[in-house]
Amino acid sequence: MELTTKTLSILLSSVLLAGCTMPGSHISLGGKNVVQSDSESDSGQAENDISSRVNVYSLTPNTVTQFKKEQVTSRNNPELDETIAKYQYFIGPGDILNITIWDHPELTIPAGSYRSSSESGNWVHSDGTIFYPYIGTVKVAGKTVTQIRDEIARRLAKYIESPQVDVNVAAFRAQKAYVTGEINTPGQQPITNVPLTILDAINRSGGLAPNADWRNITLTRNGQEETISLYALMQRGDLTQNRLLKNGDIIHVPRNDGQKVFVMGEVNEPKLLKIDRSGMSLTEALSSVGGINELEADATGVFVIRGIKQNVQNTQTEQAMATHDNADNQPPPPIANIYQLNIKDATALVIGTEFDMQPYDIVYVTAAPITRWNRVVRQLLPTITGFNNLSEGLNYYMDLK
Repeated sequence: MELTTKTLSILLSSVLLAGCTMPGSHISLGGKNVVQSDSESDSGQAENDISSRVNVYSLTPNTVTQFKKEQVTSRNNPELDETIAKYQYFIGPGDILNITIWDHPELTIPAGSYRSSSESGNWVHSDGTIFYPYIGTVKVAGKTVTQIRDEIARRLAKYIESPQVDVNVAAFRAQKAYVTGEINTPGQQPITNVPLTILDAINRSGGLAPNADWRNITLTRNGQEETISLYALMQRGDLTQNRLLKNGDIIHVPRNDGQKVFVMGEVNEPKLLKIDRSGMSLTEALSSVGGINELEADATGVFVIRGIKQNVQNTQTEQAMATHDNADNQPPPPIANIYQLNIKDATALVIGTEFDMQPYDIVYVTAAPITRWNRVVRQLLPTITGFNNLSEGLNYYMDLK
């Protein structure tokens, strides 16, 4: 009897210990130097509780529209149209000019059968000048062909009566824009007397590569970076996203590696997804992983966890003013928003089609209470079975005695 009591005591203690044991890997903080900030040590457990820094919103037919991004609509760009209408090309070093003086072939070098117009033309030197017979050096950089024509005609009038002058650009080499990144044919695009826009440059470069993030391309001009959405421009017809390119502009199309969505929890195939060019809704994300696990998931607990980006400068300011914040008992800023969708009724998946995913969203499906209990039981079963076998063996031994 005494042995049986001891056995039961050991069994009970082991069961309690097993119940406290959690599955998976573990790291112990014992013996390690745990660093705490001053605010954490002063404020205690309250500020370290992540639950107080999370906002939770329920996705219903009435609320989902509040979280939907404003749809891009087709818009004209009268400012760009006006700029293109007034566009003029200004000559620069490296350009080649064709200058023709009518009725004076001795002043016009013909291209001939073996020389192109660019080979026989007048090269603009690095100092922005060309040399022309009779009149000598002519400053052409920064001028239009009309201005150059008028100046050459005026200076030739001393030697030729009423000269008829024609000037055009045989080769555009002074100005160029650059298209880089996820483009089929990245490289430079010459800027000519025909206005070059972002859309023109992308098309001339062979279009977008399969992995292009067309919602976040950048235009860098004079060290200033601007984000442009080709999705809005090309898919939705928002012409306000288009720009007239200038010399030295850089268009960069990034990869869509940053367009990540993490789907975890009680789904059939947890994995990382990429938002494609047309976007992704919550329902699409769930369907891409085979849906929820109908046997183990809690259909009322489909969550989207979306981090709130903190401005670095503001964060540093908050840390510097931590003492004032503590004095005023102001709560710390939230770090995430959580959106909950209840799909107990499968028709609620229609609501999910109206909720757009954003990069680095986390879709998490919780386990049903019975599933969590079954997991605890599955952990305890080997221990209980082992002690049952041990108890039976001890009882058999006592009976033999």
